Amino acid sequence: MPDSSSPLVLDSLQRRMKALESLYEQAVTTMDLSHVNHFEREGVLPIAFSLYHYLNMHDASFMMLTGVAPIWNAEWQSRVQMAIDDHGKHRTVDEMIHQRIGDYDAFKEYQRTVFDRTEAWIATLDRDDLDRVLIPRPFPEVVASTYSARCAGPDGITLLDGIECWHYQHGLRHMGEIELARGLVGLGGMTS
Repeated sequence: MPDSSSPLVLDSLQRRMKALESLYEQAVTTMDLSHVNHFEREGVLPIAFSLYHYLNMHDASFMMLTGVAPIWNAEWQSRVQMAIDDHGKHRTVDEMIHQRIGDYDAFKEYQRTVFDRTEAWIATLDRDDLDRVLIPRPFPEVVASTYSARCAGPDGITLLDGIECWHYQHGLRHMGEIELARGLVGLGGMTS
């Protein structure tokens, strides 16, 4: 496998992020509010949770990658009207089964805004930036038990690790949940 300074790594990362974001775009344009807010049963999170959780975590982690503040704020909350104004990372399933999106068009606008910002930033990356350490070892307790800590190299979590773990792999995980949940609301999957 090429090292992170290889142009193939950055090119692959840029293409994979665009592909992932296109799946989210396809998902939201082929569902309506009744699909995303559908309550299946206790213990089963609605699609609204997976959509908002990933997008809001993507938005928040952008600050760790770039130093630029998240887009989500009180104005976005008043427009999107999330039932729970929290991505839910530190909450229980019992709490987050109540997550709902109020204004779906505003949510889709928030999603596009977050993805546009990420795509523009990734397009400007230099492959030498990918090795920059974001969180050095030893990791603080809040980081030590994360997936990104498991992926980290000997120096710590790099920019490449952050993009891969916090944006790409996290997005794939929740897209899998969304595709499964689409079946519960009578919609099919989007990929084979």
